[in-house]
Amino acid sequence: MSCSGNCNCSNNSASQPHTFGGSVGLSVRGQSRTIALAGNPNTGKSTVFNALTGLRQHTGNWPGKTVTRAEGHFTFNNFNYKIVDLPGTYSLLSASVDEEIARDYILFSQPDCTVVVVDATALQRNLNLAFQVMEITHKVVLCVNLIDEAARKGFEIDFESLEKKLGIPVIPTSARRKQNLDRLQQAIEDVCTGKIISKPNIPAPPAALKEAIDQTLPLIESIAPGLPSARWVAYRLIEGDVRIRQALENGELQQLAGIKQPATSNPPTSPSPAPKASQSNPAHDKQSA
Repeated sequence: MSCSGNCNCSNNSASQPHTFGGSVGLSVRGQSRTIALAGNPNTGKSTVFNALTGLRQHTGNWPGKTVTRAEGHFTFNNFNYKIVDLPGTYSLLSASVDEEIARDYILFSQPDCTVVVVDATALQRNLNLAFQVMEITHKVVLCVNLIDEAARKGFEIDFESLEKKLGIPVIPTSARRKQNLDRLQQAIEDVCTGKIISKPNIPAPPAALKEAIDQTLPLIESIAPGLPSARWVAYRLIEGDVRIRQALENGELQQLAGIKQPATSNPPTSPSPAPKASQSNPAHDKQSA
């Protein structure tokens, strides 16, 4: 993947990691890498999944759920990737079983990269989910699919400008025509290895909600220092998210931060939900991308 002019890297230093407003990171090494595939329904997400994996896929159910779980594999630059096709959702607010599955997988399984598939003909509406994913993890690639449909309808998208505004790699694709899949795979590899370090530009929440988050954040950081998604966790606690409260009390979030919980310790006391400063997710109040 080329820098496209929006990196902070030097053009004569190809071996250095590219950055999107972030700092240089260490490459990840392992036997395989896990990719989460997220997106709204009807964005061609399943077509992207099939185009990447071919026949190297299998299906089952998510543990304890009746929702179908699809996994597949692909090889790129002699490295194996496992790709998990998450249920199609419009948000990650756990208002439905599908949303809970998608949100929990991104947060607790910590995939090496999350690819968010959006419809090029409905970009602004689809970006809501992308912003919510970016609140949980910075290891995100935006796959703008159905660019052939967008061209047919006369839509023009400045992908370089969009990449700069979002602070993450943006790859235009037409999965059904297998267009730019190699670029998508390269972007995935670059995010997984740290060649690209993203720094997502997430719209700021309303002032009252930001103040509530800032007041809750020290408690989160004292319980789970180093938690990558601490601000998002603080927001969800303020909103009264039962699943996140449980994860804080039973030590799941501490494990994400690399903290081992004593077997006999009492669970930490999570904050009581504060009066809601806003009924919307910070990502819902996004500026136009």
